[in-house]
Amino acid sequence: MRLISIAAQCGAALAFACAALVAQAEAPPIFVLNSLDATVSVIDPETWTEKQRIPTGKEPHHLYLTPDESSLIVANSASDSLTFLNPRTAEVQRVVYGIIDPYHLRFSPDMKWFVTAGNRLNHIDVYRWDGQNLKLAKRIPSGKTPSHIWIDGRSTTAYVTMQDSDELVAVDIATQTIRWRMPTGPMPADVFGIRGGTILLVGLTGSDGVQVIDVSQPVPQAIGKIPTGKGAHAFRATGDGRSVFVSNRVENSISRIDLDTLRVTDTYPVPGGPDCMDVSDDQKTLYVTSRWAKKLSVIDIPSRKLKRQVAVGRSPHGVWTLAHAGR
Repeated sequence: MRLISIAAQCGAALAFACAALVAQAEAPPIFVLNSLDATVSVIDPETWTEKQRIPTGKEPHHLYLTPDESSLIVANSASDSLTFLNPRTAEVQRVVYGIIDPYHLRFSPDMKWFVTAGNRLNHIDVYRWDGQNLKLAKRIPSGKTPSHIWIDGRSTTAYVTMQDSDELVAVDIATQTIRWRMPTGPMPADVFGIRGGTILLVGLTGSDGVQVIDVSQPVPQAIGKIPTGKGAHAFRATGDGRSVFVSNRVENSISRIDLDTLRVTDTYPVPGGPDCMDVSDDQKTLYVTSRWAKKLSVIDIPSRKLKRQVAVGRSPHGVWTLAHAGR
């Protein structure tokens, strides 16, 4: 009804303005990265159909919004490039080349820094960001197979997991040096900071849970483990400020962790190797890439049931929509 009302108010002379209003009225798409197809699937969240499939560079694995929310950046790790998309229309805005092996990516909260993890080339890159362009500050040799990044709220430290050397590394962003490194459980993947960044949660893909690490002191300490399921991998804030989701890729489930008790309070069955996630802005729907099934799985959070699956490309990894719950 809203689209009809908008169209009725528009004359031929205002066609361009009308098109813009209609685009704003439409629900923003859901983006799914197809890592083995070098494409992005653009999903209509109302019809649950794939509207288009956009070519990218090779092996797009993760994506991130620019601080001004004008561009969604897709990191093409095997093509050494970044594809900038309009998060509302899915239009390709530009491609930036010469970003070497960008597997995972993060902006600092102060919007001055952009950090990438070179998964196949074993380095961490720290770039300066002026709001439009990237300038490499330093390439830092790391452990084996850098995986995921989390940056603290003060924009001082980037924490990066080393998937194949079973380590967590803390990088001083201003000086681009490694502050410390510590051993973790097997195959650490995603990192999620809680309690003002003093505690880190690390998904252990080679195990069956989440490692809890205290980084409040100069020497970090592993202080516990939360059993979730085999292949604990990626995190996504639920939007309520009190809990976080973690995907258990081997267990075929999603766990909800209470941030006060650090215990699992709910489990959601998800088939096909659940990987990355996003949460709808009303906090009722969970979007999950089913990595081995070539599907986007849509979970009804209140009932904990699979609502539907949407066919996408091979090895779907990152998933994102502008209409998401608070991070």
